[in-house]
Amino acid sequence: MNHDTDPLRMPALARFADVAVDVGEPLVLGQGAQGLRRVVPILGGSAEGEGWRARVLPGGADFQRIASDTASELDARYGLETEAGELIYVRNHAIRTAPPEAMQRLLRGEPVDPAQIYFRCSPRFETTSKALHWITERLFIGVGVRHPAQVVMRFFAVQ
Repeated sequence: MNHDTDPLRMPALARFADVAVDVGEPLVLGQGAQGLRRVVPILGGSAEGEGWRARVLPGGADFQRIASDTASELDARYGLETEAGELIYVRNHAIRTAPPEAMQRLLRGEPVDPAQIYFRCSPRFETTSKALHWITERLFIGVGVRHPAQVVMRFFAVQ
């Protein structure tokens, strides 16, 4: 079968946006049956895609479950406002894993070499923007890096 016409070929990725999310001090809710729960406030930031820019609106949060000494599940929810005034709701589910010592440094808010961290995400978007409506009908994946006061991610549209 011709690779170009194979409906089951591996999908390509197209760069969608670079996002920098400024975060505050985590609120530690304690150990539960499924792990340590934390809520990290989202304070602001920026996003830039092909032909558009936006600011990350303050007031969102990253709801975290520290499942083990090597694995975390993240669920960030926040808003973007484009330069044109259009609003985008973002819900980003992520998995972050690292060796135990690197994970402990991350949880303490210390710098960690990004090469030690597996950080992958799957953002979903909602918007009434006509220009960006297509993002509500596509699948996205991303990669991320956690800095002490900021999370930097690159999102890709699955083609």
